[in-house]
Amino acid sequence: MFARLARIVVGHPWWTIVAWLAAAILIIAAAPKLTTESDQGDFLPSSYESVQAMEIAQDAFPQQEDTSSLIVFKRTDGAALSAQDTAKVGQIAQSLNAKKPPTVQDFMAGPQTVSPNKLVQVVMVPMKGTSMADSEKQGEAVKEIRKQLAGQLSAPGNAGLEAKVGGDVATFVDNEESFTQSFEIVGIATFVLIIGLILLIFRAPIAALLPIIVITVTMQVSMGLIAFAADLFGFTADDSLQTIILIVLFGIGADYYLFLMFRFRERLRAGDDKKTAMITAVERVGEVISSAAAAIAITFLVLLLATFGVFSAWGPSLAIAVVVMGITSLTLFPAIVTLLGTAVFWPSKAWKKQPKATVSAGLGRMVGKRPALAALVSGGLLVLLAAGALGFKADYDFAAGFPQDTESAEATKDMQRGFPPGLTTPVQVFLKSENGQPLNPQQLAQFGEAVKGAPGVGQVQPAVPGADKAIARVDLLLKENPMSNEAISLVKDELAPAVHKAAPDGVRAYVGGQTAIFADINTINNRDLSVILPVAAVLIALILALLLRSVVAPIYLVVAVLLGFAATLGSSVYVFQGAMGEAGVTFQLPIILYLFVLAIGTDYNILMTARLREEAKEGNEPRKAAALAVEHGGPTVAAAGLILAGTFAVMLLAPVAFLKQMGFAVAAGISLSAFVMSLFLVPGVTALLGRRAWWPGHGDEAKPLPAGGSADDRGRREPSEIRS
Repeated sequence: MFARLARIVVGHPWWTIVAWLAAAILIIAAAPKLTTESDQGDFLPSSYESVQAMEIAQDAFPQQEDTSSLIVFKRTDGAALSAQDTAKVGQIAQSLNAKKPPTVQDFMAGPQTVSPNKLVQVVMVPMKGTSMADSEKQGEAVKEIRKQLAGQLSAPGNAGLEAKVGGDVATFVDNEESFTQSFEIVGIATFVLIIGLILLIFRAPIAALLPIIVITVTMQVSMGLIAFAADLFGFTADDSLQTIILIVLFGIGADYYLFLMFRFRERLRAGDDKKTAMITAVERVGEVISSAAAAIAITFLVLLLATFGVFSAWGPSLAIAVVVMGITSLTLFPAIVTLLGTAVFWPSKAWKKQPKATVSAGLGRMVGKRPALAALVSGGLLVLLAAGALGFKADYDFAAGFPQDTESAEATKDMQRGFPPGLTTPVQVFLKSENGQPLNPQQLAQFGEAVKGAPGVGQVQPAVPGADKAIARVDLLLKENPMSNEAISLVKDELAPAVHKAAPDGVRAYVGGQTAIFADINTINNRDLSVILPVAAVLIALILALLLRSVVAPIYLVVAVLLGFAATLGSSVYVFQGAMGEAGVTFQLPIILYLFVLAIGTDYNILMTARLREEAKEGNEPRKAAALAVEHGGPTVAAAGLILAGTFAVMLLAPVAFLKQMGFAVAAGISLSAFVMSLFLVPGVTALLGRRAWWPGHGDEAKPLPAGGSADDRGRREPSEIRS
């Protein structure tokens, strides 16, 4: 199959390129606009209580804010606010209301907004809007409020007061630059590392620039096809999809490009002409690339089993992108390199020389001579790291991961001098009469008294009747950070049951708000991972069984992949929860590792195992085959792993904790996959098992010699003679 494809592509490179570009232009031009969502709660199923609470809020409280900011006032000398000070705050709020930006609903001030200890007064600033355009307007509103506030505070009559603007929108405004800077760092690093490392490997600028250009175009085609699929099947992705696809495509695209180019160079060094070398390269790595792409695509498609809408939307999108990249790697890359020929390596002449490969040859000899030691040490390291995963704690507090010297962060600190931390993100309880009759003041008062002593509640706000008098909202302010892992566990395990119990007879209580949403996300994440991981493992094993014609090898390969996943998560726990003393690791990390470590890291195991089988088919006994596989396949795996791990490692320079954790974890996971599993564990176990690794097939049987040939001739046969 791949020999036939190779002959078509290499024999008609111009037709291949023209056909590919024509299809790309058509897809990009005709693709509909891809719609995205940014609210995590929008991806939860309607069966969850926090979602039901949101639906009640939308109907009964149409004027309820979609988001909010707040202004925290205090005296410059730190003393308690006087009655005259609070009157000044009220006047400032009225002045701001007179010129409020369109997205702002109100500037809410009054005696109830003064803290019990009189140290601070908070002016709430509810805002409307959920779209990206609304978010931009809200950001501009915060900037305008700060500008107007500065003018108000500088007035002579307001001397002695200071104020800071905080809340969700202000936090986003203050940290937008951090995110922009972070993504610029990652974007630049991706290009610099890919170009720099490939330039270092091949010493050829054309070879280094080629993947950047091709992968960039491939990404546009992929996004067009994803938009078609989203329009056809009705799925909606979140705002992070394009960034994730960029990372995935540049990761696997660089891998597949290196798989192809290393084998192409290897055949040139063996004496093949450029066309024969490329045909052999595509034939030899075609099965590896297609199997790896299929394994990754299916791993991503398993996300369709997720209940959380973000994951189930990522699944088909990422699968489409991976399949397109696989097709590109077996058609467009070979066609372009065929036209360029050896000029792709210009000005270097290194492609003509057989490398000494002293490092990879030395590693190969070590693994071949002592496979048990290689397997034991590498496997033991992974098990030790994996043990750390048992201590994993999810962290949902994005704000704590941002720089703490911004105005919004300082506003939060000032606010907590007088109010519970939960003021900015209250737990919203919606009371609904079961018989449709209006709720009476006695019922609301009874509920308010009952929940004052509920676990974790620092303050109960007065009940607010809804447009439908059978519904009311009561805000509960938590004593601790409402986005902390402890608060989320508290709401899920203790507060929600207490609230349900406190509801008056004939009244049902629905617990909502951001903390409740994250509590439901915590539940759904645990459920999804418990389903996704075993299903993905089975499907990867089936793909490996088809590739290797074996039942035994896929078993230990899948065990190695799952062990690598656990070891990566454990490494992150050791570093961030242990060494750095963080409260937890970002709740998104397990699914990120699923995407970038379990899925993409499978590439290296597939490449190494295919090379092990190939060396066995060349007539080498198991230990010799392991030594040669590490010697010849090791540089490819090392180069690909280094590029991908290095790209993520640069995220450690980002000023945002979430990106640092993601960068470290994925870089560590890719490094473990490439440099521990693929170079030591997999070849070591394969050498120990010998021919049993390929049972019940005969994938390791040596090929017959050419007539009158020697054993060395097996590796120099014409492409048409080689069977995958």
